[in-house]
Amino acid sequence: MSNKILFVEDEEDLTLIVADTLHGQGYEVITAVDGVDGLEKFKSEGADIVVADVMMPKMDGFTMAKEIRKLSPTVPLLFLTAKSTIDDVEQGFEIGANDYLKKPFELRELIVRIKALLRRYGNNRTEDIRFAIGAYTFNVTTQTLSFGDKETELSHFEAKILERLAINIGRTVDAPELMIAVWQRDEPSNRNSLHGYIHKLRRALRYDPSISIINQRGFGYMLVIRN
Repeated sequence: MSNKILFVEDEEDLTLIVADTLHGQGYEVITAVDGVDGLEKFKSEGADIVVADVMMPKMDGFTMAKEIRKLSPTVPLLFLTAKSTIDDVEQGFEIGANDYLKKPFELRELIVRIKALLRRYGNNRTEDIRFAIGAYTFNVTTQTLSFGDKETELSHFEAKILERLAINIGRTVDAPELMIAVWQRDEPSNRNSLHGYIHKLRRALRYDPSISIINQRGFGYMLVIRN
């Protein structure tokens, strides 16, 4: 059975091109022209993943996503946006988005993002991805950090940063690499935001004194576990 994609976009030409391409990849595609239409289609037909523009008439993508999240806490949400500020992107993730793609985009990249989200969050997910970090267990898939019977839910940004650091334990991860992994771009204005999320991660990991996130000044950050 093919995965069902709900594609919500008010640009008719873009919708036709994307729908035709996704059909060619074997997906079932439902289209909607605005947030109101998208919400009604989701209620009546459901979807395995929702791909939606942010700026739409009648109801914008963020408002639609809030309503969809009330109906389904787990369906993957991918936003398409021409906006580029961190505030806009962060708003989307706080609402419950799983990923975003900046317009204009390559169709090949959209397909890659959809496949990745379906693998990670869709019904065909086989297992969670976990890292042992000292006495903590970091579940990348559920974005949770466990210490004994205490579980902390991380934000999307915190989880993305910690995943990159956990993959490279004992090695410095350049700040630009972290920013690209989280925000898909390296801009000086993002550095303060990155430092703020590092501070939150240090606080979340404070119960195990063997764990440190070291600031390699001028380069990046290193996750260290001392024996």
